[in-house]
Amino acid sequence: MLRFTFDSHFQRRLIDSLYAEAMILAEASRGYFDGIGREERDALGPVQRVSFSCESVKVTTRLMHVLTWLLTQRAVDAGELHWTEARLPARRLARSPESDMRQVGQLPSRALRLTQASIDLHGRVERLDVMADSALRTMSPVRLLQARLSRAF
Repeated sequence: MLRFTFDSHFQRRLIDSLYAEAMILAEASRGYFDGIGREERDALGPVQRVSFSCESVKVTTRLMHVLTWLLTQRAVDAGELHWTEARLPARRLARSPESDMRQVGQLPSRALRLTQASIDLHGRVERLDVMADSALRTMSPVRLLQARLSRAF
């Protein structure tokens, strides 16, 4: 999908690197929110406990959106999915759930760091998704037609 912007070797390395980062962040988040984070949450006031729980869901949601997008890119790279199919709305990167940074700032430091890391990762992947659109717009009409025809047959 990004093949019009990057050479395929660079694209593969970039996607693999982001995938590894997302998996590490997902594991760290799971470990925290299911482990010591529960103890830290229980020590918070009622409003902060709700905020903590909401942020844990938002972090997980962001990471699942990122991982889904990256797996789609891997499928394109492996030839399992045509790049034009990867641009369909259902396969695009889903929006990141919004976080109120004032509330997030009142959470334990590790919850804050995980939330910020998930927002940052989603933002970087979102920029790649937008870049792919830019590459698609710069394609000639003939290439777009060829892509549609190759997908049809």
